[in-house]
Amino acid sequence: MSYWLSVSFLIALNTVALLSNLFLLPGNWFMAGLLCIFLLASDFGHGPTWMIVITCVALAGLGEVLEFAMGSAKAAKKGASRRAMLISIGMSFVCSIAGTFLIPIPVVGSVVGAILGAAVGAFAGAWLGEAWKGTEPALRSEIGTAAMSGRLLGMLAKGVVGVTIFVVQLVSFWL
Repeated sequence: MSYWLSVSFLIALNTVALLSNLFLLPGNWFMAGLLCIFLLASDFGHGPTWMIVITCVALAGLGEVLEFAMGSAKAAKKGASRRAMLISIGMSFVCSIAGTFLIPIPVVGSVVGAILGAAVGAFAGAWLGEAWKGTEPALRSEIGTAAMSGRLLGMLAKGVVGVTIFVVQLVSFWL
């Protein structure tokens, strides 16, 4: 297979991987893995190097840390308990999966449902965790709102990192 045909195929797969971040899938890791497979399967002698793979792996790790930390940090600032933060993360994941099936518009409905599900799940999980602890209702709502906005910001940060990985790989094909 020619170099540019292989590159085109990898770019197409990376596009799908990048979009998979919207469904809370590990799209950044998929892109790093796909580049690794590309290098192992090819013998072109130019283009991306193993240093680019290492850079992509480091960026994918950063994306995960940002997504997790931002989701919890905003809730923690409002005084959320560990229980509330853990339930928030779990419900965010479960509601995101459920949300992909709730809006019956192909692709767009799944993406919107996943994002809304993650946000609603983060709020509900934090709220329930604080209710279980006995926190007053007004503070529960503040913590839930903080968990929801933190989750959305974390998802955005992970998406920005994903776009960065995509661009790093794209540029490396012309080096």
